[in-house]
Amino acid sequence: MKLSRLEQQMHFIEEMDQLKKIGRQTYLSDSSRKENDAEHSWHLALMCMLLQEHANEPIDPYRTMCMVLIHDLIEIDAGDTYAYDDAGNQTKREREVKAANRIFNLLPKDQAVYMRELWEEFERAETNEAKFALALDKIQPTMLNHASNGKAWEEHEIKISQVIKRNSSTKEGSEDLWDYALEHFIEPSVKAGKLIEDRQ
Repeated sequence: MKLSRLEQQMHFIEEMDQLKKIGRQTYLSDSSRKENDAEHSWHLALMCMLLQEHANEPIDPYRTMCMVLIHDLIEIDAGDTYAYDDAGNQTKREREVKAANRIFNLLPKDQAVYMRELWEEFERAETNEAKFALALDKIQPTMLNHASNGKAWEEHEIKISQVIKRNSSTKEGSEDLWDYALEHFIEPSVKAGKLIEDRQ
């Protein structure tokens, strides 16, 4: 039996509750446990609302907030791929496209197209909104890693060169936020021995 538009929408919303069960490697600021994808996405939306003035170029904050709220929905099927997992990142795109095909198509056609396009925009990181969204997505873990005394970085023996490489495009979205993160989160973590110093 064909579902009504509202039934499709409600089914999608219920299905997205699964995002709360997708764990990430980043600890909460008090180190008590690791955050989940739903918490991460909410945090980015809050950051967008408060920090939009620090985007390099003018952005549509509503579109950017929508982007960060949905950017990890595909991980319900694809799982979270740790930023520094080289093997996992080799298959990440394939897994996530397959997930996107299923998840977004639970919605009515027009909304499925809109959300898929928004997700792809984030992935391409070419628009002002996507560049800023990506900057937030990279800055937030550095903040939490610093706040949690580098717990996840130490557990995975992360090097400063890895963090710098991962953030190579962060300043394209916000030079202000990148400079702040480098000065207040990253370099202090190196000095404290939480990030391995491997720069020459």
